[in-house]
Amino acid sequence: MSEFRQDPSSGNWVIIAPGRAGRPTNLKSDHPKRVPAPKATCPFEDLEKSGNWPPIAAYPTTEHWKIALIPNKYPALSEHDGVCSVPFHHGLYFGRTGVGFHDLTVTRDHNKQFVDLDRATALRVMEIFQDRARAGAEDPCITYVVPFYNFGPKAGGSIWHPHYQILGLPVVPSHSARMHERSESYFKENHRCLRCDTIRADKKEGKRVVAENRHAIAIAPYASRLPFEVRIMPKKHYPYFYKTPKPVVRDVTALIQRVLRSIKDQLGDPDFNLFIHEAPLDKKVHRYHHWHAELFPRITVPAGFEFSTGIYINTADPEAAALILRGKAKAARAYH
Repeated sequence: MSEFRQDPSSGNWVIIAPGRAGRPTNLKSDHPKRVPAPKATCPFEDLEKSGNWPPIAAYPTTEHWKIALIPNKYPALSEHDGVCSVPFHHGLYFGRTGVGFHDLTVTRDHNKQFVDLDRATALRVMEIFQDRARAGAEDPCITYVVPFYNFGPKAGGSIWHPHYQILGLPVVPSHSARMHERSESYFKENHRCLRCDTIRADKKEGKRVVAENRHAIAIAPYASRLPFEVRIMPKKHYPYFYKTPKPVVRDVTALIQRVLRSIKDQLGDPDFNLFIHEAPLDKKVHRYHHWHAELFPRITVPAGFEFSTGIYINTADPEAAALILRGKAKAARAYH
């Protein structure tokens, strides 16, 4: 039987409707075998030749770089050059000038996606995300930073060579603002962090925990919007991603790679989106926020119902999804 479920952190409703897809073990990506794009036409193979040089930063050095942070040649936002986003009115409409920053983090190996990176390199990518969020916190023109990774065309990944985007925004996105408002309200009412409580509840119930290690946990959210959605976060309460200690970020990174490997093995290597929910970087102290990463395999396509209502129809029980990602596909059949 289908269920309406509400996400406590956002207030959004979803419909869990596994009957629309058959058994959850049949929910596998049907895309053709991946064929890497040729290096000869890759804009990230030779950054100087393609006009992507000099970098903002490179590791370990600019001469022998393994990871490079570069400005996006086709940015969604213009660099502000010291002039912050300016609000404007047009009749009843309101807007702001589109300034901020839009950077790319590029790893050297043409074929090693995030799941394939050695642990030290994967951690360094995450530390670059932290560095950019830290820079955003020190920039009076930036109020929100979002790092994200689009893998595959269904997820918006148009270039094969591994690269990760980071945007610095002059506004807090409405979805994020709503989550922060609910987290603050929950804390004031219960004197506890909402996400810390969901971690405790999911660990106690045990059905939706995908994996965990010393400092981090991966959970299939109770009100998952998409099949096999996974949320990875520190077990301890850290409001700001960029202020989180290295051992914790290392464990979160290890879990992201572990879950990506399971998704690749169990679901037929689907396209996916990965992003990090940082706290807003305005002057307010967002102690109620508990930062986290979200992973969305792109197995199904949102359509008319989702766009018209904002309610997603998820064809995989989160409980079954967690079992499958733990390698227990046979046990998942009990949820159909």
